[in-house]
Amino acid sequence: MSSTGKVFDAIVIGGGAAGLMCAAVAGQGGARVAVLDHSETVAEKIRISGGGRCNFTNRDVTVTNMVGENPRFARYALTEYPSSRFIDLVREHRIPFHEKHKGQLFCDNSAQDIIDMLMAECAKGRVQHMRPVTVGEVKPDGDDGWVVQVSGVGELRVRHVVVATGGLSIPKIGATDWGYRLARDLDIPVVETRPALVPLMFDPVQWQPFAAMSGLALPVRVRAPAEKGAPVFDEDLLFTHRGLSGPAILQISSFWQPGQDIEIDLAAGVDWESILIAGKAGGRHLLKNAVLDNMPKRLWDTWLDQPDWHSVAAQRHADLADKPLRALAASLRQWRVRPMGSEGYRKAEVTRGGVSTRALDAVTMQSKAHRGLHFIGEVVDITGWLGGYNFQWAWASAHAAGRAIACGR
Repeated sequence: MSSTGKVFDAIVIGGGAAGLMCAAVAGQGGARVAVLDHSETVAEKIRISGGGRCNFTNRDVTVTNMVGENPRFARYALTEYPSSRFIDLVREHRIPFHEKHKGQLFCDNSAQDIIDMLMAECAKGRVQHMRPVTVGEVKPDGDDGWVVQVSGVGELRVRHVVVATGGLSIPKIGATDWGYRLARDLDIPVVETRPALVPLMFDPVQWQPFAAMSGLALPVRVRAPAEKGAPVFDEDLLFTHRGLSGPAILQISSFWQPGQDIEIDLAAGVDWESILIAGKAGGRHLLKNAVLDNMPKRLWDTWLDQPDWHSVAAQRHADLADKPLRALAASLRQWRVRPMGSEGYRKAEVTRGGVSTRALDAVTMQSKAHRGLHFIGEVVDITGWLGGYNFQWAWASAHAAGRAIACGR
């Protein structure tokens, strides 16, 4: 029993997606659960996600969509609680939704629908909520329990502590490193963290010629050539004053390492070599004045304004040999650029890195060294691709921990 007279089997620290899901599962399984959160607002990250409509999962989620030191760690949780089960829960609550792109599912109305659903599920499990509170010391209480110091509440003694405090992304809504600090205090290894699913920036002087394309969006293919085994993404790219953004860049940012290039195919399936060579017929105008289907004019003008293409651009299209036209097409297909850095946690959708999966049990999300201590969601070194994959990891890891608590493991 706690010193406050309240009796709980489990304390969930963090009232976001993973925390609420875990509390609901454990509570409905018979455990007495309380959720502690430092914010007055419930699940703010859900509220702002997906442009306010919450890309709550993806129809097709496997470990191949996960990033980390050992993405295979997520296999058990994702298999036991696949996206189809969360979709069934959404349907049970009569939340209208739609598929937007590549299996990405969004609420028709508002992300608030998902928050209300999670709160209703918590209510079914008689989960108690304490917010805003500050969690102080968390320490083992003998061989089978934990003592948690909570501001305004006092000392709570419980069998299970679940850390669902998220990552460092979007600090303006209260993101902190609390979960990582707790892990380190308990000698649990933490993989170095960095922003992920984030726009990339370039040296202002080197980027100046391309800044004129700010606001231009186009479909591309992008990869991180130095990262062995990194996937290739076919998504939209967005030019900005400071660098590159859009889904293509957010995806590759999770694989890009400082000091490395990214490679972008600006043609994205368009055979510019054949188009440029075929365009010589009757092409009495200068190449720089050519009007080409599927080629944004701002991109064409900016590209030919580079020193490498000045002399080619100033010649008549019809007079050019095939070789320089092939080289021009190749430069569009294999544009290599080296980012200076990213826009940081303030613009990152998630955090890569976190509590090492080597220190956790994949079935229960429990620390191997500390019985009754679980880490779930973004605080763990599992990061999903853009497109609902991170939410599904939150639901699945939360379900694994919640079931373990309810079963008394």
